[in-house]
Amino acid sequence: MASEATTSSANNSFRQRSVITVSRQMGSRGLEVAQAVADLLGYRLVWRELINQAALRSGTPEVALATIDELGLLGLCPSRKACRAYHTAVRQVMQEFATQGSAVIVGRAGQAILRGHPHTLHVRVISPLKTRVARLTGVHGISKRSALAQLKKSDRYRKNYLRKFYRVRWADPDLYDVIVNTAHLEPQIAARLIREALTGEQEPDSR
Repeated sequence: MASEATTSSANNSFRQRSVITVSRQMGSRGLEVAQAVADLLGYRLVWRELINQAALRSGTPEVALATIDELGLLGLCPSRKACRAYHTAVRQVMQEFATQGSAVIVGRAGQAILRGHPHTLHVRVISPLKTRVARLTGVHGISKRSALAQLKKSDRYRKNYLRKFYRVRWADPDLYDVIVNTAHLEPQIAARLIREALTGEQEPDSR
């Protein structure tokens, strides 16, 4: 019994210190997965908040606006100086969130910035292109052609973002501890798998 109590205490302590980064393809339902993970673990979801804090700290709202744009229509950075200031601030803010722990950080190259950071689980959420096209057409009521074009632009933008600013390949499996394909998984199921990967604790059998 004492051993079980010690193990439970250690797991709770680990959860409080840990952070999860979530990289996602457009149309993969990655943000829904991240929210489900945060709800399941009682963690803070960090998404636009990180962008806003970095923009305020660096004084570069125009760069933050460009990075929110998933299709890259505004360009990766308005100026080199603003870009450096913003990305320095992103690193600082993200590392502060990671130090505080109990956070699910969505996007912003968390898998690169926090690579090697203790108590961090890096997750990538993907889906087949055909599935992502169907989701975009269903949600936004656009044609398959338009959906495909948006997805390709988004994928290209994210790939270029990671390569240009962090010298890594977005799809490199070595950057991630868990890769989740949501083609046939609901976000809540994916979240349970991610929790198990983080804690090593399996869901109790409800049967």
